[in-house]
Parts: sequence; C-alpha cells; structure tokens
Amino acid sequence: MSASPAPSLPAPPAPTSPFAPLRIPFFRMLWVASFVSNIGTWMQNVGAVGLMTQLTPSPVLVALLQTASALPVFLLSLPAGALADLVDRRRMLLLTQTWMAITALVLAALTLLGLTTPWLLLLLTFLLGLGGALNNPVWQTVTPELVPRPQLAQALALNSVSFNLARAFGPALGGLLIGYASAGAAFLLNGVSFLATMYMVWRWQRAPQATSELAGERILAAIRGGIRYARFAPPVQHILVRGVCFTFGASALLALMPAVVARQLHLPTSFYSLLLSCMGAGAVLGALVLPRLNRRLSIDWRVSLATATFGLGLLGLAYSASRPLLMGLLVLVGLAWMLVLNSFSVGVQTVVPRWVQARTISLYLLTIQGGMALGSVVWGAVATRWSLPAALTGAAVWLGLSLLLVVRFSLSTTENLPDPTPTRPRREPELAEEPDPDAGPVIITTTYRVRPENRPAFTYLIHQLSRIRRREGAIRVGLYADLADPTRLVEYFMVETWEEHEQQHLRGASPDEEDLKARARQFHQGPEPPAVAHLLAQPYLPTATPPVMVPGTTRLVANTAGEAVS
Repeated sequence: MSASPAPSLPAPPAPTSPFAPLRIPFFRMLWVASFVSNIGTWMQNVGAVGLMTQLTPSPVLVALLQTASALPVFLLSLPAGALADLVDRRRMLLLTQTWMAITALVLAALTLLGLTTPWLLLLLTFLLGLGGALNNPVWQTVTPELVPRPQLAQALALNSVSFNLARAFGPALGGLLIGYASAGAAFLLNGVSFLATMYMVWRWQRAPQATSELAGERILAAIRGGIRYARFAPPVQHILVRGVCFTFGASALLALMPAVVARQLHLPTSFYSLLLSCMGAGAVLGALVLPRLNRRLSIDWRVSLATATFGLGLLGLAYSASRPLLMGLLVLVGLAWMLVLNSFSVGVQTVVPRWVQARTISLYLLTIQGGMALGSVVWGAVATRWSLPAALTGAAVWLGLSLLLVVRFSLSTTENLPDPTPTRPRREPELAEEPDPDAGPVIITTTYRVRPENRPAFTYLIHQLSRIRRREGAIRVGLYADLADPTRLVEYFMVETWEEHEQQHLRGASPDEEDLKARARQFHQGPEPPAVAHLLAQPYLPTATPPVMVPGTTRLVANTAGEAVS
C-alpha cells in the first residue's frame, strides 16, 4: 500500500497592491524605458502633424499621416505575430527598436537640414509604423515572462498607466519643444527615446529561445495555425467577439469628440485636450482600483459595468453642455476603457500556450484596431447623415445591446483557467524510417477497445478532444467503429505534413488535452494500452508501361524496363 502524499501548503496570496509588479527590478526599469519611449512617440506625432501643415496646405496629405501610421498595423499584425512565435523574441525586439530608432533619427536629420518634403515625411512615417507593427505583438509577450501570473493584471494596468501618462504629457512637451526649437528636435528626442528601450532589452538576461529543432514553421503556415487555434479555442473566440463589439461602439467617442467640442459646444481645442487628460486620469484611477475590483467582481461583471458606464459617457457627451459634468464623465469613461481593455488583454495572454501567444495577441490587436476603424467610419457617416447626438446615441445603444453577449460569449470561461503551458513533451513515435519533413498528409490513429454500453460517454470525450486536435493543427478529425468488432473504435486526426506533426511533438500536450486523453483511456479495455499508428500518404507514381502478366499465373511483375512494381 503506497503512502498518502503529504498535504501541500497553501500558496501564498497574490500581492494586491496595484504597484506590486514594480517591485520586480527589470519590469520596473522596462516600464520606465517604455514610458520614455511613449512620450517620444507622442512628441513624434505632434511634430509630424505640425511639420506637414508647414510643408503643404493640402488637408489630404495631413490626413494621410494617420493612414501612413495605421496602415502597417493592418498589413503586418498577423505576420508579425507569427514571426514573434518563430524567432528569439529578445533579438526581434532589438531589431524592431533599432529600426524605429534609425528611422526617427534619419527623419530628424533631414528635418534639421531642411530637406524634408511632404512625401518623404509620409514615407518615413510609414517606415516608422512598420517597425511599430512588427514590435507590438512581441512586446506584448514580454510582460507575462517578467511578471508572475497572479500579478499580470496589475502589470498590464501599469502599462496602460504608462501609455495614458505619456498621452497626457507627450503632446504638451512636443508642442513646447516645437515652439522653442523645431519639429526636428522632437524627432531627435523620439529617436533617442528608442535607445533607452534598446539598452533595457539588451540588458535582459534571457536564455536564447528554443524555437524548434526542425526547419521551423513557415510564416504563412504559422499564420494559418494561429487563426486555426483561435477558431477552435472558445475562450479566445469570446475575447475577440466581445473586443470587436466593444471597440466598434466605443470608437464613437474618440472619433466624434473633437466635432462635439468645436461644432456643438463651440469651445476651443484646449477643452478637447482637457477632456483627453480627464480620460487619461480615469485610466490611472482604474489602475489603482483594479486589484480591489478583481477581488470583488467577476470578469463578466467588470466588463459589463464598464461597458454600461462608457455608454452613459457617450450619452452625456451627446446631450450635456456642462463642462464639469463632461469632465467627470470622461474620467469615468477613461476608467471604464482601462478596465475593459485590461480584462481582454489579461485574458488573451493567459488562455493560450507560449508557442502561439504572439499570434493570438496579434489577432487581438488586429481585432481591436479593426473595430475602432470600422466604428469610426460608421459613426462618422451617421453623424454626417443625421446629427452628432444621433450618432453618439446609436453608439450608446450598441454598447447596451452588446451586454447581451454575456449569455453566449461569457468571459468567465477565461478566468481561473490552468496554465495552458504544455505539461510534458509528447512521446516520440517509433518509426522504421524517418519521413521527409514536407511529406504528407499524415494520419495518426489511436485504437481503443470500448464496451458498447460505454460508447456514448467515450464518444463525448473524443468529440471534446477533437476540438483540441483542430486547434493544435489537425485539418481533419474523426472517430470510426469497426462493424465486425463493436468494441473496436479508432480515433484519428490528420495534419498537413510530417514537419507539422513533429512540431506538435516538440510543443507538448496541453493540460486539457492530457486530461481528456486520460479520461478516454479509462474506458479502454484489455491488457495493452491503446495502439497508436502513424500513416503517411504515399504519392501516386504512374508508370510509362503497364506491368506484365506471368503466363499461367495471376501474378503481375515489372516489365523489362523495370518501370512497374510486382
């Protein structure tokens, strides 16, 4: 009789202070470097707009600055996420930060020398956006590596504080610098700010990332794998659906607030800047109260209350002319914005394993950006066709209706999930010969012996397992019964190539996959474990000459040219 295991000590409670992650030295230094870089980015944005208005009176070229900055996100988010999952992330960060630093410094030099033209400014802005698009997914994966899982929500909230503080101070500092010096000085400081981040990443004592012992997944195949994972992972689906619906409605505030201030309230641009500052202050307040809200409210309640608050802010902006009331509402809107996006960000970073983390984050970022872009166009068109209050009211109604999504796309499925990191590598198959990595497709079968009365329960488990097979890379799944032997059931899944199956072995089995397979094996009968076989598709090789029939027999043999097989 084996001894019972000793009771395990309870885990120490997670730190509840909103500043707990700053006690981690490297996260603290990286946070400071990121804050400096964010200020440089906002100074760059102000300087670019100011310089473009000096270089040309064309409003189209001024508007194209935003396009040049945002277009790389749509073009490169998915490839950037795939690349970040395939290469060493520290090296990729150094590369992208170096790219952006060089681009900003080149723009600064050209501007200070008086050589910048409108089209050259657009080109360099686009190149800077390319670096940012490649950098964002891999940057998002750094925080989960540096911060313990229980402190991840606080860490992401602090990152939001960094962004909002930079948004509050960066444009003002940029305006002062441009006023006393020039736009070239703002570009120069932005380039220098990247050097601080580069230094911190260079100091990151991180073991080289072991991506794969194989040739590695190709970029397009990796993108398909990331999309496939999201498609068959319900927690990821729920976050993406809720995220795009929220940002579609919330985009009306940022898209229409300048017009409301100027055309409806007849107030100067400085009041618009003040409202943005109030929104940033609300985000900082949200970071401070986040740990307490996380303890008292579930994620569905947090997102629902924040969404309703945001909707009330839209209605206030549509119908109120009171400056104090609008400032108070924008503080609440900033708090709600931070709570919702923090909940989504924590969820998307904790429900996926490391091997597909950057790709999932890139899908999330693309979804958020897509919802913002589409919503801005739709609510702008509604405001043009009817009125600003009508558009803001429509957006508020949309957010109210989106609360019903909690019934079908509950976010509670993303909370308190076990760590999705594979628990152990899969057992290597026993092969008579090593296939070519590009050979395929490959079918992997597992043969079980299950009593007929246990078949319904067993089938249910295999159906749940098939979703995991699909998200892990299978292109076909199924369960077959032997008509000659009712107890013999064969589960199979197919992958495109042998290399893809080798990648599955290297990644290991996730905890939920191990759990389902262990429960399925409990229904297996017999002294031997379920038999696993690997079947590789064989290419059809047509012969130039048909085989020859041996006289007096039924045996086929190759012809004299040796072109057929007996």
